[in-house]
Amino acid sequence: MRPMLIGAPAIEPVSLADAKSWLREDGVEEDELIQALIVAARMTLEAYTRRFFVTQSWRLVFDCWPTSVGSNATLRIPFAPFQSMAAIRVFDASDAPQTLNAATFRAPESMEGGRVSFTSAPPAPGRASDGIEIDFTVGYGSVANDAPQPLRQAILTLVAHWRENRGDSGDDALPKTVVQLAAPFRRERLL
Repeated sequence: MRPMLIGAPAIEPVSLADAKSWLREDGVEEDELIQALIVAARMTLEAYTRRFFVTQSWRLVFDCWPTSVGSNATLRIPFAPFQSMAAIRVFDASDAPQTLNAATFRAPESMEGGRVSFTSAPPAPGRASDGIEIDFTVGYGSVANDAPQPLRQAILTLVAHWRENRGDSGDDALPKTVVQLAAPFRRERLL
């Protein structure tokens, strides 16, 4: 299984204006730096919590179906919160993609990882590598306020920490306050 980001978030869960207000910054000289810190903080906290804060599109690529997939079987998507399934494509021997009919599987929305239940065994891929592509959407929502407030606060706190320390800190660990804000949302397992 190989994940690929195919549609990055259109917005960040914290705006530049919100971050500048939190930092008590009035000028524009550091806008580019602050915006970069917001993106880095979101991505760091998404990795820490194993959750995606704003809507984004991903693709999982498989060589073949996992052994758990078959008639009335389930494929787990280790991304959360899971919003929707966009498409499942299986490539035949001539490298032509065959999109599975949405009626042949079910992929309900979930605050945890996604699950795709098949009503019948899906077709086997006809090529040896990258024979299956699964496109889906994850995230709390497409509006900044859809992300839980503690996670938004964790981003602001991490941005402030990084801005104040600017690489001077020898400690690579997340600050204690950031961990306390994000810990309730952390998924311990990917599946």
